Amino acid sequence: MPLFGVVLVSYILTVGGNSSIIFLSMVEPRLQTPMYFFLDNLSVLDLCVTCTIVPQLLANLWGPEKTIASWGCITQAYLFHWTGCTECALLAVMAFDRYVAICRPLQYTLIMQPQVCVQLATAAWSSGLANSVLQATLTLQLHHCGLHILDHFFCEVPVLIKLACGDTTANDLSLAVGAIPFALMAPLLVLISYTFIAKAVLKLPSADGRYKALSTCSSHLVVVIMYFGPAIYVYLQPPANSTQAKFMSFFYCVITPLLNPLIYTLRNKDVKRAWKRILQPQSEVKPSKE
Repeated sequence: MPLFGVVLVSYILTVGGNSSIIFLSMVEPRLQTPMYFFLDNLSVLDLCVTCTIVPQLLANLWGPEKTIASWGCITQAYLFHWTGCTECALLAVMAFDRYVAICRPLQYTLIMQPQVCVQLATAAWSSGLANSVLQATLTLQLHHCGLHILDHFFCEVPVLIKLACGDTTANDLSLAVGAIPFALMAPLLVLISYTFIAKAVLKLPSADGRYKALSTCSSHLVVVIMYFGPAIYVYLQPPANSTQAKFMSFFYCVITPLLNPLIYTLRNKDVKRAWKRILQPQSEVKPSKE
């Protein structure tokens, strides 16, 4: 029951926080920029992950029977793999956006045009969908015998592969190869982008300019570390302890979607101004008397 309460509160805050980011970007013209466009996509992904995993987790924590229907398990396998891969690609795209903003500021509006942003987001979503369809379909075609008991709190591809009673070498190989663009190439692109950003920031003459440049990408860097760290640890170096593996999965399924909107909005002056304009639409600034 205590864990149920923690997960329920996290679920409510995650849905509210990410929905508010999407809402603000739609109604506030100043937030309709490439950075917030990609942030909207990240919020949609977080909502998809949360709404795919957490409701079933809450049901299992509340009731005595911890089961999931076949269609629910299949849905989780497809959607979770899709959103996970897409988020890896999207974080790399967001790093490229920060690179252009800091290293090519005069060309930023020319490079990051609306159609280019849409194309980059489409590529992220499409690549994640393609890998999800391939990996989940291959996994679901495996023959499962005996009791279908998952030592996990949701259905994901690696856990479902372990249920198979036949040879899973081809599935393991396919999963490893399919993870290369998302678990290796995407973090590498982020690392390259921030290497160029660091060089550009160090060349700035004033400390104030360096601080402003770093503040524009600090939130994204924290999110990258939080997401890629557990994901790479779980998928590339799975621990022998299943409890530890479940805790890491819990972190990037429940905790990370909760923290993302907080990280991007707590120190964001644009978001704070947007909330003030929405919550106080009739407020006017009174002129000071001399």
